[in-house]
Amino acid sequence: MLRIQKITTLDPPELAPYRTMRRQFEQREQGIFVAEGEKVVRRLLESALTVVSVLLPEKWLREYAPLLETRPEEICAYVAEKKLLEQLTGFSMYQGVLAVGKVPPAPNLEAILQAAPRPRLLAAVDGLSNAENLGTLVRNCGAFGVQALLVSRTSSSPFLRRAVRSSMGVIFHLPVIEGIDLPATIRELRAGNIRCVAAHPHANGRALSQTDLSGDCCIVFGSEGYGLTPEVLESCDDAVAVPMAAEVDSLNVGSASAVFFYEAARQRGGV
Repeated sequence: MLRIQKITTLDPPELAPYRTMRRQFEQREQGIFVAEGEKVVRRLLESALTVVSVLLPEKWLREYAPLLETRPEEICAYVAEKKLLEQLTGFSMYQGVLAVGKVPPAPNLEAILQAAPRPRLLAAVDGLSNAENLGTLVRNCGAFGVQALLVSRTSSSPFLRRAVRSSMGVIFHLPVIEGIDLPATIRELRAGNIRCVAAHPHANGRALSQTDLSGDCCIVFGSEGYGLTPEVLESCDDAVAVPMAAEVDSLNVGSASAVFFYEAARQRGGV
């Protein structure tokens, strides 16, 4: 059911998630996230995730009305002029479209593996703190058929606003397990005959093109600054690098993930 409420003030407590957009970790603790931008909000409304509210100008309410009216839950649409919305959020907005959704319950790894068609392709991140880079990696997961993302307890959440925006809504459909003990999870995957490959720029000559990614595997990425921790690296079956010019030390993790996922998809006949 859709409720429409025009706002002329920023005071109502229900608007707190929009007022505190810069305090994203507080929102994550509450189990909610903010979607930003016309395409991302539209994809949220088209998804199975629970939507709490939308905040938008009148013109966008008309655009979204068919989607909003078919949603099963009660959603409040807060309508205001774009200038007021920019005062509320604290920054300039191109489209002025925002929504609050609920973070879905974490799926079970065993259930993911049972449901995923073979050959399975998983991804994992270790110590990845940049939300934009994490969102880009999520978007690449969607582009190349990755079936689930495993996020270490040392990484940012892919449901932070900037990560959601960078993922362009792919996060609404990708199974994600957050806060895991990554070395222990890697050992569990290997015990189930899922090969774990570390994306490591200093992989002692092992090149991506020489690596078999056609079977069940999980590709593990680290942060740009420090890469993978020694414990995670030692837990993997193999460490693999993307060959590049000697002057370049490493790739941005978003770029590296696209290269690895493309190669996995190519070997599987998906591209």
